[in-house]
Amino acid sequence: MAQLFFTQQLARFTAVPEVSTDAGRLREGLDSAFALNPRLRGYVLDDQGALRPNVVIFIDGRRCLDTRRLDDPLQPDSKVYVLQALSGG
Repeated sequence: MAQLFFTQQLARFTAVPEVSTDAGRLREGLDSAFALNPRLRGYVLDDQGALRPNVVIFIDGRRCLDTRRLDDPLQPDSKVYVLQALSGG
């Protein structure tokens, strides 16, 4: 099963579960996490359901390509990391 991990930066705002999912697509995997903590959705997704600009997702070491539909495929052994994208100097 694919594993979703949320970094501790998000934990400052709400509980961030580690999720095991058999989802075949990123959005389905995220929905599994949001089912455990609905407040998490607002920190990760905007009002249109797209990834917020200050959040980045890596799937098996590669950055998520589809930030609107979140349709990137997940493999049964995928590792998905959701974290805040930091900027500044």
